[in-house]
Amino acid sequence: MAFVRTSDFNYNLPSELIAQSPIEPRDHSRLMVLNRQGGSIEHRRFFDIVDYLRDGDVLVFNDSRVIPARLRGRRAGSGGRVEILLLRRLEANVWETLGKPARRLQIGAEVEITNGSQAGAGIRAEVTGVGDGGIRVMWFSDEALLLESGEVPLPPYIHTPLVRPERYQTVYARVAGSVAAPTAGLHFTPELLGEMERKGVQCLFVTLHVGLDTFRPVTEDNPLEHTIYKEYGVLEREVADDLSQARRDGRRVICVGTTTVRVVEQAAQVSHSLELEPFEGWVDLFILPGYQFRMVNALVTNFHLPKSTLLMLVTAFGGRENINKAYQEAIAQRYRFYSFGDAMLIM
Repeated sequence: MAFVRTSDFNYNLPSELIAQSPIEPRDHSRLMVLNRQGGSIEHRRFFDIVDYLRDGDVLVFNDSRVIPARLRGRRAGSGGRVEILLLRRLEANVWETLGKPARRLQIGAEVEITNGSQAGAGIRAEVTGVGDGGIRVMWFSDEALLLESGEVPLPPYIHTPLVRPERYQTVYARVAGSVAAPTAGLHFTPELLGEMERKGVQCLFVTLHVGLDTFRPVTEDNPLEHTIYKEYGVLEREVADDLSQARRDGRRVICVGTTTVRVVEQAAQVSHSLELEPFEGWVDLFILPGYQFRMVNALVTNFHLPKSTLLMLVTAFGGRENINKAYQEAIAQRYRFYSFGDAMLIM
């Protein structure tokens, strides 16, 4: 593992390059194509990605769906406003959350979920545990009604309301559980997926429920001291067999998004042979420069926040010099950054 500092993954981004709304149609965003070997860069549109794919390639997607995880409420007694972001379900009626204002949400604090309407009426919540970074463990009185009462959350750097919440879902989103979209997949359309399949590209789906690290920067100077947020992942037997066959055949495995990379690589790490085994469980793989990728040959990804675990993973895959050059070029060429921004294909 190469020695790195968190400051190695910092860069200055003009605020106007943070995309506040998605491009329409989805596949008309810009696409930077980065060649890992020579460091060459091409500027295309996302629908041109088909030109870089060939018969036999395997594309792996994350089919997790964003849940309505943002809840609004009032503290019992004082009536003070509270905002809660569901992070992950621990057991029946108990969730790990982020709460604002955190200082008002200590153990024993009670909240009535309102969400500005009667939808949440009757749901009570109580703080039962306190963790680092503002995390609160909360018990809810009605879990079924809870997920009908929330709103689809947008990242904190997006300030423009989203007219169609479905635009913050991939077109193939299927398994509910994420608090943020696997954004590299937002560029794909049903038509583009069909075009790729007609070219002989195999599309496979895994699940990783996106959590806190997608928008939480690393604060420790040494990233090895950062505890990555565990996310629940599933890679089914049929997918494992298809990926193993692709590796035996020497065909390319192309992951769509850093979340997909993490679940595929975690499965590869815990497999006891060269054959990939199915996986289901918590994914806590933290990929830094020096990591030896076992399965992934190419990566589709967005442009990520400074000092984020996502940027560290992309740098591990693409190489520090290449990624630094690509990000400088993206800023110079006025690419759009983050969740609703443009994409990069690293080959």
